[in-house]
Amino acid sequence: MTRLTRLALTSALCLTFGLPAAAQDAAGATSPAPEAGASADPSTVVATVGGTDITLGHMIAMRSRLPEQYNQIPQDQLFQGVLDQLIQQEALSQQAESASQRVELVVENERRALMANEVLASAVQASITDEALQQAYDATYADAEPTPEYNASHILVETEEEARQLKTQLEEGADFAQLAQEHSTGPSGPSGGELGWFGPGMMVPEFEEAVADLEAGEVSEPVQTQFGWHLVKLNEQREQTPPSLEEASSTLAQQIQMDAVQQTVDQAISGAEVERQDVSGIDPSVLNDTTLLD
Repeated sequence: MTRLTRLALTSALCLTFGLPAAAQDAAGATSPAPEAGASADPSTVVATVGGTDITLGHMIAMRSRLPEQYNQIPQDQLFQGVLDQLIQQEALSQQAESASQRVELVVENERRALMANEVLASAVQASITDEALQQAYDATYADAEPTPEYNASHILVETEEEARQLKTQLEEGADFAQLAQEHSTGPSGPSGGELGWFGPGMMVPEFEEAVADLEAGEVSEPVQTQFGWHLVKLNEQREQTPPSLEEASSTLAQQIQMDAVQQTVDQAISGAEVERQDVSGIDPSVLNDTTLLD
């Protein structure tokens, strides 16, 4: 369902649920929600409008498309709201002499999108298996070695001279965090220069090399990067081991699903007879001209 369609549906249902009882009665009599144990046959007719049947299946389909906030509505009220909405939609649609070209094209697009999403949903659901997760885990982490992670702080200034003056103050006993708050031009300055934990590749090479050469508690000589001159303090170092299968399963599942979607799309395109026409003569801005559908 497109965003605009979903918003329209949500707005309409909000109107239905917000109507006072007298207004709902005026719109037409409604049937009570089925009691527990009642038939759950989706072909069950729940209302007829101008000779057109509305079934329990229509209601279930509409309910399945509603946003999560509708879960907060009592079941009997939600049942009546969905039924009222379908009755109103059918009554309104029967007022139209015929569907406009725009409506017909929107319906075609909606049907196409729904069918495509069904295919993708099936592919995604089938892709997540214990075997697939294990294979993805082995491919990603089987040969992974523990990697170093660093917790560091820094003071960033514009010139080497400033950095060396601050280095001297630190050697004389000045507090690193306080100097960072007073002098660092980086965004971490107000927090004492703390950068938190980071691993290989997360910092520019010059900075990373300087950190790797330090012992915990040690402060580097001035280090120049594209951002300026740094004094780097290594607070702590640890080894980051690969996650367990359970810890990585969520991330791996997302990647498996993305791969399944891409593979399904590629297979569908390669198996279809696609003939692209020459559209070079069409002005792309024509997509904004909805008057062509009037």
